[in-house]
Formats: sequence, C-alpha cells, structure tokens
Amino acid sequence: MHSELDVYDRRILALLQEDASLSSAQIAEQVGLSQSPCWRRIQRLKEEGVIRGQVTLLERKKIGLNTQIFAEVKLNAHGRSNFTEFTEAIRGFPEVLECYVLMGAVDFLLRIVTSDIEAYERFFFEKLSMVPGIQEVNSIVALSEIKSTTSLPVLR
Repeated sequence: MHSELDVYDRRILALLQEDASLSSAQIAEQVGLSQSPCWRRIQRLKEEGVIRGQVTLLERKKIGLNTQIFAEVKLNAHGRSNFTEFTEAIRGFPEVLECYVLMGAVDFLLRIVTSDIEAYERFFFEKLSMVPGIQEVNSIVALSEIKSTTSLPVLR
C-alpha cells in the first residue's frame, strides 16, 4: 500500500535517513513542527511500515570486508521449480547482503562481501555452489565504489 506523504512527512523521512539517532525534538525543530505532532507522525510512519527499522551503518572496509562481489546466478529448470529452497539458502548466508530476482538471461543478482578474493573463493565453493539447482554463477568483482547510499529520494 502506498502512503500519502505530505511535505512534513518527507522532510522527517529525509532527516531520519541521514541520522536515525536524532530525537523527535531535534527533528521537529528542523521541519517546523512542535515535538508532539512530530513524534506522532514518526510513530504513524512506523505503524504504516514506511519506516521499517532503524540501524547503524558500518564502514565495511574498516571491519575487514574489503571485497565486494556481484554474482549473477542462473538456475537450471529443476532449480527454478525449487525457488523457495534457493531463496532460503541465500537468506542463510551472512555474506550475501542483497539478493534480487531478475528478468532476463540470469535469475538472481547477489551482492556479496568478504574479506578478500580467497574468502570469496571459499564462500563460493563451500556454500554458494552447493545450493541445489544452480546452473551457472558469473562473479563480478567491484574494484571501487563510486556511490553507495541507503537514502531514498523522498524530497520532491
């Protein structure tokens, strides 16, 4: 369900995307509301599922996750019939940060992080390639990151 967001909701969401640790009083001051109505708006946005959670974002390289891989996965005909089994296996791998179902030549795109190429090789042979139904995996190593954000463009 699509929520109707007014200018205050959008400004609140933009601020929270940049810094989820802001208090409702700090947000209220920046968007031009008093604290109570601002707090109620934030609660409503949470209840409606517009705000799905609040997390701390980590700098992956500072914790030793220096390698980022994009893996295109193609399932065989038998594997496509066991879609649920594949998705459950992928959800169980902490190295896989994102998984998307695609239309086209490949079935899935995975974003994977590891400490280095050797760690990815171990992940590939010991975990990913063991998932039943996989026909082909094309691994693409990201050399550098030009843009990475979790902020959605809510201000129009």
